Amino acid sequence: MLTDRINTLSESITIAISTLATELKAQGKDIISFSAGEPDFDTPQVIKDAAIAAINEGFTKYTAVDGIPALKTAIANKLKRENGLTYAPNQIITNNGAKHSLFNLFAATIQKGDEVIIPSPYWVTYPELVSYFGGSVVEIETHDDNEFKITPEQLKKALTFKTKMLVLTSPSNPTGSVYSRTELEEIGKILEGTNIIVASDEMYEKLIYDGEFTSAAAVSDDMFKRTVTINGLSKSVAMTGWRFGYMASHNTELIQATKKLQSQSTSNINSITQKAAIPGLDGSADAEIEKMRVAFKERRDEAVRLINAIDGLSVYKPNGAFYLFVNIKEISNDSMQFCKDLLEKKGVAVVPGVGFGSEGYFRFSFATDIDSIHKGIKRIEEFVKELKV
Repeated sequence: MLTDRINTLSESITIAISTLATELKAQGKDIISFSAGEPDFDTPQVIKDAAIAAINEGFTKYTAVDGIPALKTAIANKLKRENGLTYAPNQIITNNGAKHSLFNLFAATIQKGDEVIIPSPYWVTYPELVSYFGGSVVEIETHDDNEFKITPEQLKKALTFKTKMLVLTSPSNPTGSVYSRTELEEIGKILEGTNIIVASDEMYEKLIYDGEFTSAAAVSDDMFKRTVTINGLSKSVAMTGWRFGYMASHNTELIQATKKLQSQSTSNINSITQKAAIPGLDGSADAEIEKMRVAFKERRDEAVRLINAIDGLSVYKPNGAFYLFVNIKEISNDSMQFCKDLLEKKGVAVVPGVGFGSEGYFRFSFATDIDSIHKGIKRIEEFVKELKV
């Protein structure tokens, strides 16, 4: 009954682990979860006020498929002000979260025979979508000693005449690594003279703890023309449930193609969310965003210190996002079993590295309160000690 295409998809391992942890907690078990990629902060009040005003004003009807003009203007202004990128309204489209942006992008560009380069570890959805649309995934393996970032040499070696796209994520989920301007410039030079698309997922751009953030499209004119910038407000502005993402590209034809697809699938995104997103983009929520960033930085520093003190575990200090990608290779090369046992025996939920394409690790989200971080890492330490006996 089902198509071969749908049978290629696997359930998101991050969602599966988070769901299991929630179910165990509902059964009365003492569970501490570090599995969800979701801020524990509330959405800033200025954003909620904009949503309430929209409802009270009756802004509850259909809108343009790609978003209302005021919202697209806010996105364009944000990209110009913060990222040095200039886009016209017809080069921007709003989507139901950045995952929807990626789905539409891949649907419009990837077909059978195309190769998509994805550095690993990667966000679990990337390879699933590539396979769904008939493409082939070409992984570039990265490691702790290079902060999980690809080198120009690795990229050059991976290129073939079938290469259609390179997926870049900075800051990264699951590693928190951030590409510098120089590193992005070097990647751009390798791609010069090709028609390869760069899908730049910049969802965690506001969560930078050391150094500065650079958009891939901002490093050269050539990169600007080939890059599709994907972003949203889920992570940095704590709006996960609002489902707001957007995509911007110099290639107007590409944006219009995704608009055509969206017109026949979801149509416009939620009208209330569109109004609410504007203060999340125009600077009105910046003070709240900064408070969250400072809190995340404190949590990162503490979690890194505590985990690196555990004999057998190690983790590099990431420059962005709210994840640690913890190396467990001295203890286990079966991250799925490690995480399953940790959850069953100690009530701690983390996500196996194998789900992100890298065995011998687990992902730890520090998007939770500091007390839970202390308590949870203490349990992890006890678990590791028991394994080594």
